[in-house]
Amino acid sequence: MDISYKTKLIKQKAFELGFSHVGISKSMFLEKEAKQLEVWLSNNFHGKMQYMENYFDKRTDPGKLVDGAKSVISFYTPTFNKTNYHNPLKQQDEDAPKISQYAYGKDYHFVLKKKLLELQSFITTNFGEINCRGFVDSAPVMDKVWAEKSGLGWIGKHSNLINKEKGSYFFIAELIVDLELTSDIPINDYCGTCTKCIDACPTNAIIKPYVVDGSKCISYLTIELKDELLPKEFEGKMDNWMFGCDICQEVCPWNRFSTPHKEPMFEPHPDLLKLTKNEWEELTEDVFQNLFKKAAVKRTKYKGLKRNITFLGQK
Repeated sequence: MDISYKTKLIKQKAFELGFSHVGISKSMFLEKEAKQLEVWLSNNFHGKMQYMENYFDKRTDPGKLVDGAKSVISFYTPTFNKTNYHNPLKQQDEDAPKISQYAYGKDYHFVLKKKLLELQSFITTNFGEINCRGFVDSAPVMDKVWAEKSGLGWIGKHSNLINKEKGSYFFIAELIVDLELTSDIPINDYCGTCTKCIDACPTNAIIKPYVVDGSKCISYLTIELKDELLPKEFEGKMDNWMFGCDICQEVCPWNRFSTPHKEPMFEPHPDLLKLTKNEWEELTEDVFQNLFKKAAVKRTKYKGLKRNITFLGQK
């Protein structure tokens, strides 16, 4: 079975499973990205995300994760209508604290991992026992870099991956395999002179095009930072976000091409968007557990979400 036919079979199966986009790049040491990551870390742009300092060699070389790695297969969100996770619905109470769209429904890790396991099974069934590992934002893999190299989009000035036809509301997953496949061609960067994402960031986290100081990012502050209190310097600058932030994506002109998803697992709990500002401020742990069963918001835990909501109410 030649390389092109193997590539065709894998892509066909991926589309059957519901992945909206599939791209392939040759496995290699990421020399340029390794230097950029080293500088980013030395500037402490990772804040208190100490895990970003770990496994530097694995983060920049797929061969350290999968013996004999030859190809990295990148995927976009699996949904019934093969689109992104975009959900334009907002909280009914305009004063209610906000949640990033990606966290409305079931945790995307569960959704994507199931699909990746099915594809891994298909590959081993058809091509024999090979080294193959799937990753969904839970290991030292530079997913946006590999998606860019495989032609799925370009990394924008806000550091998110942008697809020319569908925007940036995507989850990304990868399979690293010791199987030689036909690589796709990267596309151009179409950000041009636009600086909307930089101009709109309320905490000035995008310090210059393509460089984000993660320690200032609202998503970092509301999710990754585990301190008992949020830094006082960000009072009044959070734009009412209690979990994550969508601002840089909302203002991106390329997201005018984003279409609402039709994936039931990404739909919010029926009560989620109905809660008022007061109800969020009085949120109990029982309500939290009910609203966010198997949801990404569980990452911050009840205590963390309450911390964020309290911080938003401070003057």
